[in-house]
Amino acid sequence: MKRMQEPLRVGGFTLMELMIVVIIISILAVIAVPSYNRYAYRARRAEGQGMLMKVAVAQERYYATYNNYAGSVTTDLKFATDTTDNGYYKISIGKVGTSDYTTAYIATATVQLGQTKDACGNLTIDSRGTKSQTGQTNVNGTCW
Repeated sequence: MKRMQEPLRVGGFTLMELMIVVIIISILAVIAVPSYNRYAYRARRAEGQGMLMKVAVAQERYYATYNNYAGSVTTDLKFATDTTDNGYYKISIGKVGTSDYTTAYIATATVQLGQTKDACGNLTIDSRGTKSQTGQTNVNGTCW
């Protein structure tokens, strides 16, 4: 009697095995991406905070010299640019209420680029050292 040959088996994965792997990777991505985004927002926020602190120190030096606060980051305070190093914040100086720059100022770091979705929004500091933000508080760590 003649023996039947067994079919040749080719190594590989079944469709079911591949679908299970895809599902596992999808679940990990759904967890990891938002966590990474929160971390990235917090890290970039430090750039805006640092620049505002530099502006506040420069404002006090300017006030000690000219007896009023500066109205421009680039012209008066002599910063090379009014944006942060990576461009995630644009810094501006404004008046507080109806006062002029002889008594008070408020410096604002306006979000730009990928930072616009940060829940903290724009960051501010004024001549009294009061720190604030336009967005929510205590989101993804503290805003300040």
